[in-house]
Amino acid sequence: MVDTLGVAVIGFGWMGRVHTQAYARVRHHYPRLPLVPELVTVAEEVPGRAEEAAAQFGFASTTRDWREVAADPRVEAVSITAPNFLHREIGVAMAEAGKHIWIEKPVGLTAEDAGAVADAVAKAGVQGAVGFNYRNAPAVEAARELIASGEIGTVTHVRIRLFSDYAAHPEGALTWRYERDRGGSGVLGDLASHGTDLARHLLGDITSLTADSAIFLPERARPTGATAGHSRASGGELGPVENEDYVSCLLRFASGARGVLEACRVSVGEQNNYGFEVHGTKGAVFWDFRRMNELGISRGTTYQDQSVTTVYAGPGHGEFAAFQPGAANSMGYDDLKVIEAYRFLRSVAEGTPHGATLTDAVHSAATLDAMARSVASGAWADVSAGA
Repeated sequence: MVDTLGVAVIGFGWMGRVHTQAYARVRHHYPRLPLVPELVTVAEEVPGRAEEAAAQFGFASTTRDWREVAADPRVEAVSITAPNFLHREIGVAMAEAGKHIWIEKPVGLTAEDAGAVADAVAKAGVQGAVGFNYRNAPAVEAARELIASGEIGTVTHVRIRLFSDYAAHPEGALTWRYERDRGGSGVLGDLASHGTDLARHLLGDITSLTADSAIFLPERARPTGATAGHSRASGGELGPVENEDYVSCLLRFASGARGVLEACRVSVGEQNNYGFEVHGTKGAVFWDFRRMNELGISRGTTYQDQSVTTVYAGPGHGEFAAFQPGAANSMGYDDLKVIEAYRFLRSVAEGTPHGATLTDAVHSAATLDAMARSVASGAWADVSAGA
């Protein structure tokens, strides 16, 4: 017997579309999933956008007010893909209304916001999933198992990079992403949040750090109408960019390992250059998102001049088998969100968390808050997740 689960999507920009496509595909890849997501309603305040989503994807209804979703008895689970400043209010309201939530990172503007959503989810007894999609790559899951097995020895240090050019154009519109009150942090919340999650997912808790940040494009033109994604605007009134374009950070882990995390949204010549290099006393492991299905591995007993082997993700790694029958067949970004949808729906079906949770979001947000404190003080900052 397969049950239906009424789902809603709040915020239909690019990420709302990605979530919706993941719901549409999830049973194709996971036919034994005991829940079939049913697209009940989409909430979007930009005129016409919700109606376009309904026409394309088959939502039964639309609304411009997300509060109607909380009151809708047809809705049992909600994807929250609205701007960052709304995450806490919407997340808490949906949990209190008894809805399971799949929420994009960062969960609010601060660790306090993330903690409030986590508390509401726990109190309501619903499931909460978070959009840390890069941990879902089968090669990343293979790297985590390799590290945990001790095959590269004791981890000594890691370098994590997240470089992109999505905000590099000087005519990029001054949207909510660049405002402190609505976007919160800049590249911290957008990219470094993924980096901190990967760091903790692979190596365990971060205990302290020191960070530096910078704004390289201090002014942008205000848009004259609704925007989607990273739109451009020219000739409009200039306004200040209030949050950081760049951050670099030194990390200390509870294990004793050290780390370097660097993220930038204005890196000309870099398109989604995300990845990590983890070094241990006997080897190393390397991953590049642009070659998502490959893992570089060095292991053995030679130490010096030890070779690196390329291993292709295959059916024995993570969720690869749900998408491709043999190693070296490519998977892509949207597949990672299908995995996320599967784990969210499985959590709802079984009543047990699978995948990234609100606890992971609180840890990531606490690390970002520590980065902000370190930038302000110029000193090392302790990381305390309160979770």
